[in-house]
Amino acid sequence: MGERSTEGETSCRGWIAEEEKEEGGQLRFHLDDVVKFGVMNHQFRAGFVDFFFSRGQSSALRDEYYGGLLAGGFDDGGFCLSRNQSAMLRKPSPYKPSTYLVKMLRRYEDRHRRCGPHTASYNKTTEFLKSRGAAARAAEMECKYDPFSLVHLPLRCPHRQGPPDRPGEGLLQPHVRALPGTTWLLPRDFPISNMRSFGLGDALSYGSLLRNKRIRNDVVDRPVSGPPPPPFVYLHLVGDYSLQDTFFFCDQDQLALREVPWLLVRSDNYFVPALFLNSIFEPELRFMFHEKEAVFHHLCRYLFHPTNKVWGMVTSYYQTYLAAATERVGIQIRVFDKGEAPFEVVLKQVINCTLQEKLLPWVDQKGAVSEADRRKTKAVLITSLYSGYLEGIQNMYLEHPAAGGMLVSFHQPSHEERQVKDKEDHDMKAWAEMNLLGFADVLITSAQSTFGYIGQALGGVKPWILFRPEKAAVPEPACVRDISMEPCFHSVPHYVCREKKNGDNSKLVPYVTHCKDAPWGIKLVDQAV
Repeated sequence: MGERSTEGETSCRGWIAEEEKEEGGQLRFHLDDVVKFGVMNHQFRAGFVDFFFSRGQSSALRDEYYGGLLAGGFDDGGFCLSRNQSAMLRKPSPYKPSTYLVKMLRRYEDRHRRCGPHTASYNKTTEFLKSRGAAARAAEMECKYDPFSLVHLPLRCPHRQGPPDRPGEGLLQPHVRALPGTTWLLPRDFPISNMRSFGLGDALSYGSLLRNKRIRNDVVDRPVSGPPPPPFVYLHLVGDYSLQDTFFFCDQDQLALREVPWLLVRSDNYFVPALFLNSIFEPELRFMFHEKEAVFHHLCRYLFHPTNKVWGMVTSYYQTYLAAATERVGIQIRVFDKGEAPFEVVLKQVINCTLQEKLLPWVDQKGAVSEADRRKTKAVLITSLYSGYLEGIQNMYLEHPAAGGMLVSFHQPSHEERQVKDKEDHDMKAWAEMNLLGFADVLITSAQSTFGYIGQALGGVKPWILFRPEKAAVPEPACVRDISMEPCFHSVPHYVCREKKNGDNSKLVPYVTHCKDAPWGIKLVDQAV
């Protein structure tokens, strides 16, 4: 996706297709429609979004670039509508990026343009890969590389099981490039083509190189001993990693890895909290992110820009069902084990959570539906593989109105019934629904779910967490408010670098603590909890 495609042209597909009648005569659009039909070109949609936004907020108050996160003055000719329009639809964030973060992003973008594919620096370093010979010392090189995944944002897109053949291609498939004038995608002639072959225990993995003493991490002034470093090192940062692989997070090991021009990274974890435990990274990260719980929030808004096709799905659904509501509630339901969490149990848990925490109004048993006050509206967006949850929750309000005269509407863009991997339309729907969750004023998410993590980060909302049921019993309490909107790092190393022994990595700094949804994991917070 690094090259310009037809997605930004007038053939860009919209949503409006089959018109299904719901009870009451309401038109209903499905996410399925976008992959079958197209009626709205990007110029029309751009004008529609701009007009819709301008009705409620003057142009002087718009923050089109998220407080400087995005570089201004970048005209891509309509290739990436979401980059220019998302800030106009999302509510303003209470978390402002630091001036230092903005400065470093511009510096990174400039370096990336100088080091991107087929630049002089890129061509020089790929020669080492072609020959598979020893690399020159890092001091001799302007650019070093972390391909294979976004090491700057190590949280993979859901439904992508394993790495693609082309580094970054699977992760970026539903997105357009975030960097003006360049791309993260490596060219198809990149010298290493067998990306899928790397895994735990690979001879070129950092853990194996340490065990075989091809890299030394115990010498401060000369971390690489013997011959020059290899041209690349594979970093296996997946949940099954070995003790030596986890040394990646330690100070001395970062000194060793600085000598290597190419790092190939595979990860299925959001490991940013561990970077804050590294004394080399921590001072810089602290200056970049004054509010620790907003790290992923800023990174998501900087990096994640849906393609025009996906953005058309998002804006059409938002404007049709959600935009006019007084309040928007997002409910994200992920069932990991149907035996432990049968449908009836999860449905009751969701209802208990919404009512007990007053996220949805109680039902007025004495009133009639016609008594609802249409000036007070609450739109509930449900994302799930299954349609039954929407029907079960909605049924509460069919015969009697919500207490206080609130008019509550329920919406579910899709229900695939089962998760499918490596299927483009399935991935597009998932990515569209994550973005829709980002419009919610209140969020309820399933514990340990990447889907929910991304939705809450895009919206800048601290969610209510639905605990995973056990033994087919409704959890009590049904949900709890999370301590921050940061994702949880699930596969935390047992090894504590600073102490050089196994221990608890949640007790080293005041802004890293254990997670509520995965107590063994760690996450960033603004203060000790």
